[in-house]
Amino acid sequence: MVTCKFGKTGAIGGRPEPTESTVHVETSQTGTLLEVNRKLDNVLATMFSDGELVTDQGVKLDVSLKLENHISGVVQSCFFHLRRLSRIKLLQLQAHLEIVVHAFITSRLNYCNSLYSGVNEASLAWLQLAEKAAARLLTATTKQENIMPILANLHWLPQLLTLDHKILLSWLELWAGITGHALDWVRSYLPERSLCVKLSNKAAASSSPLSTSCLLQGNFHLNGMHKAGDVVLGGLFRAHYFSVSPDLTFISVPQQHICYGLDVEGLRKAHTMTFAIDEINQNSKLLPNVTLGYSLYDNCLTLGVGFRGALALISGQQEETVTDEKCLGSPPVIGLVGDSSSHTPIAISSVLGLYRVPIVSYFATCSCLSDRQKYPSFFRTIPSDTFQVRAIIQILKHFGWTWAGLLISDDDYGLYAARSFQSDLSSSNEGCLAYLEILPRKKDLTELKRIVEVMKKSTARVVIVFADEGPILNLMEEVVRQKLTGLQWLASEAWSTAAVLQTPELMPYLGGTLGVAIRRGEIPALRDFLLKTHPDLHYNNSNENNLVNQFWEFTFQCKFAPVPAGWVENGGLLCTGGEDLQSVETEFLDISNLRPEYNVYKAVYALAYALDDMLKCEPGRGPFSENSCATVQTLEPWQLVYYLEKVNFTTPFGEQVSFDENGDALPIYDIINWRWLPDGGTEICNVGDVKKSALNQEEIKLDEPKIFWNFKSKQPPRSVCSENCPPGARMVGKKGEPECCFDCVSCSEGKISNSTNSLDCFSCPEDFWSSPLCDQCVLKKTEFLSYEEPLGICLAAASLLGTFICAVVLGILIHHRSTPIVKANNSELSFQLLLSLKLCFLCSLLFIGRPRLWTCQLRHAAFGISFVLCVSCILVKTMVVLAVFKASKPGGGASLKWFGVSQQRGTVFVLTSVQAAVCTVWLVLSSPMPHKNMQYHNDKIVYECAIGSVLGFSVLLGYIGFLAIISCLIAFLARDLPDNFNEAKLITFSMLIFCAVWVAFVPAYISSPGKYADAVEVFAILASSFGILVSLFGPKCYIILLKPERNTKKALMGRNIKRAADY
Repeated sequence: MVTCKFGKTGAIGGRPEPTESTVHVETSQTGTLLEVNRKLDNVLATMFSDGELVTDQGVKLDVSLKLENHISGVVQSCFFHLRRLSRIKLLQLQAHLEIVVHAFITSRLNYCNSLYSGVNEASLAWLQLAEKAAARLLTATTKQENIMPILANLHWLPQLLTLDHKILLSWLELWAGITGHALDWVRSYLPERSLCVKLSNKAAASSSPLSTSCLLQGNFHLNGMHKAGDVVLGGLFRAHYFSVSPDLTFISVPQQHICYGLDVEGLRKAHTMTFAIDEINQNSKLLPNVTLGYSLYDNCLTLGVGFRGALALISGQQEETVTDEKCLGSPPVIGLVGDSSSHTPIAISSVLGLYRVPIVSYFATCSCLSDRQKYPSFFRTIPSDTFQVRAIIQILKHFGWTWAGLLISDDDYGLYAARSFQSDLSSSNEGCLAYLEILPRKKDLTELKRIVEVMKKSTARVVIVFADEGPILNLMEEVVRQKLTGLQWLASEAWSTAAVLQTPELMPYLGGTLGVAIRRGEIPALRDFLLKTHPDLHYNNSNENNLVNQFWEFTFQCKFAPVPAGWVENGGLLCTGGEDLQSVETEFLDISNLRPEYNVYKAVYALAYALDDMLKCEPGRGPFSENSCATVQTLEPWQLVYYLEKVNFTTPFGEQVSFDENGDALPIYDIINWRWLPDGGTEICNVGDVKKSALNQEEIKLDEPKIFWNFKSKQPPRSVCSENCPPGARMVGKKGEPECCFDCVSCSEGKISNSTNSLDCFSCPEDFWSSPLCDQCVLKKTEFLSYEEPLGICLAAASLLGTFICAVVLGILIHHRSTPIVKANNSELSFQLLLSLKLCFLCSLLFIGRPRLWTCQLRHAAFGISFVLCVSCILVKTMVVLAVFKASKPGGGASLKWFGVSQQRGTVFVLTSVQAAVCTVWLVLSSPMPHKNMQYHNDKIVYECAIGSVLGFSVLLGYIGFLAIISCLIAFLARDLPDNFNEAKLITFSMLIFCAVWVAFVPAYISSPGKYADAVEVFAILASSFGILVSLFGPKCYIILLKPERNTKKALMGRNIKRAADY
């Protein structure tokens, strides 16, 4: 019975109303479907009126189901949008334009294109025109150029193939077990073999009643090499550079791609895999009793061919494989080694990941492949581009290159590298990019000239290039034409060992290039194995095991039978298979620089060790369901993935091989240097390596003396946007420029930066100050009135001089104490006065030197008490002089009884005791103490004695001033005394000097900072002391020493005095 359902929408109340028609037709197996067709026509007639169109989900359906109206509308819409895009093309970056156009193809041209199945080719041709127009818009290709290679580069299939690919991919996802709405209407047998469909028909039944056939859905004729074994490993290698696409008219059976341009190095990589398998088979400790086989295919550097090879490897190539009734048995291959680039494994792994078939790449570096969700069974023995970017950043960091240009290829390899560079540089703050340019895929002279002009104008002397040889060759032609020298090139692994760039014409520019390269390994026995290579003498132009024969024909320029017509007649040679490889010079035998080959070697051994671990599993202790183990007969590829994730071994070269959680091997790169030899030749030297350290950080080792620098100085160049800010300065970014471009601003006083390129300056601690260069904090200079400086020396000398003079005067007076002038001036008070003056002179020494607690407490107390003692003596002396002269007058004798010796001493003692009491209270309540004053100078600490109490200091000075003023007033009252020797005048004069000095002292003391305040106070003490000393005792000493004739009683009394009192 066949059930067909058709839906139609109508418009009722503004809402779609689904209607459905159902046809049930009973047919027999031998019957025809004429009745079905007739009833379907009746249903369509009821659904569609003449010329009526039905639109559902944006698809226009007509009664004939030819979709002509729908396709016409799609094409018109496509060309409309393409015209709109062409107007803004120049305003968009190429990368942005690609995104828009790819989205346009996906959302407009390929929308619901599964419905086009069975539509005539004329209708599809209109869609093909729209696709070609989009490709020409994106790549700026003229109508005269062949558009098919452009479509291949864009990975756009022709519309007919796009339709087939979409339908087949949908069925592939269904068979892989992906659930979805489609399973609601598909109920079919899901075979355990991926691309084999179980058939049960009469032919199969007649051949064997118990057998089941797995019929291969397609067979690809690919160049390859094969060897049988118990377990087979697959491989994809680039054995040819180019391929010719077949005719896609589909008027006959489509032909296979034709590959040409033999890649000898790629063939050597394939033979490295066969060598590793042969070596494993001979190793009795690794996979004993199991023989490994191989099946290798050439990808012709074409995604489609590589994809066909991968499908052929996992499905097998036999037209019909007869197995047991459950279609069990080992799969054709259990794992793949390959491919030679990133874009092919990306496509292959997305499909093989559905079946968990492990693929171990030896050359795919794209960081996107580390995504375990998208590529769950992908592994690689080469580091990813993420580590490659970090390795190059380590080289930049090592040489201090913080300013570099970046050139990338216009593909995933370059774009992912640029993204990693920008993110890693910004996060590490170890440099920035002066420019980022995308190298054109084709030789666009205008674009290349613009890029070279950007490189010329830039101050960056380091250029990093992430691309393969093709775009770089085009760039270097323009570099040579403009003679752009003086650059240091950093090469990614894609071209760091490219011999095509190591030419005499390019070495003046590329000499000294530093780059990262795949780890070079040693495989000593490989050359002997390669020498044993021999062709298949039964070669008959089939594609099986034909790579060696093609290499043989390429190397010896001969042909195997059957030869093309006219080959022998034109002098061509016939290949015998006995030719000697050692007699020719070929890259096939060059094992001096095994880099990708070493990765192939590690990839094969990784699969072998994983398989060995799996086969060593003990039953009942396995990792799979119910603790089961896998066997050679029940082996599934996904089981091998489990062991690959845990594989860990050491190669004969001594390198450890294991995979992390993303399937990446332990990363390590060689650092190579292009040495330009004096004879014009070129040599690639290993100068170091970069690898992951135990702390998961990049570790670089460089042998700098071995590096060749292509500069006159033979030294690495400087490549910075701004020179490093030295210690003592900070960085200030330039507006609108990258963070590597900055100005250096010196730190302000009191702040320092002790590192290069400091972002900020830091304040010094309280007792420290910035050095003259502001690069360190130094202990602040301490300032006080010192005995070691001239000012302190002078003041101390003056103090001692005053003390000495007082002692001399005291000695003179004592020696002449019996003379009238000494006796007339109250000798006891004079002696006390001289002693107090000596104390005044000596107390000034307490103000000099480093302040300490005892000096701070003693200096003002000693100063106050000494001066009160001095002024008290002067006051009493003045009062006595006044009383004596008044007593000489009639009726004045009574005044002398109040000024006897005891009263004089008592008065001096009482007046001095008051000052002593003031000082005692001051010291007890708020004692002066040493203090670090930092307010006067930022870079100095002024040690001073804090007075503690301003009130106490004020009372001390006020009391001295009070006594001085009283003395001055009393002396002023005695101005009418006899003129011959009137001591009252001398006292008045001395007190005027004393008061003048201390009145001037107050503002001078307050306005003097630091040690100068102490100097002012000392100066006031010395000045007032010398004033009193000279004023009072100078005239006496003058008379005693120089005018002894005046040192008589008569001379002192004068003519108008009738009598004198001898006291």
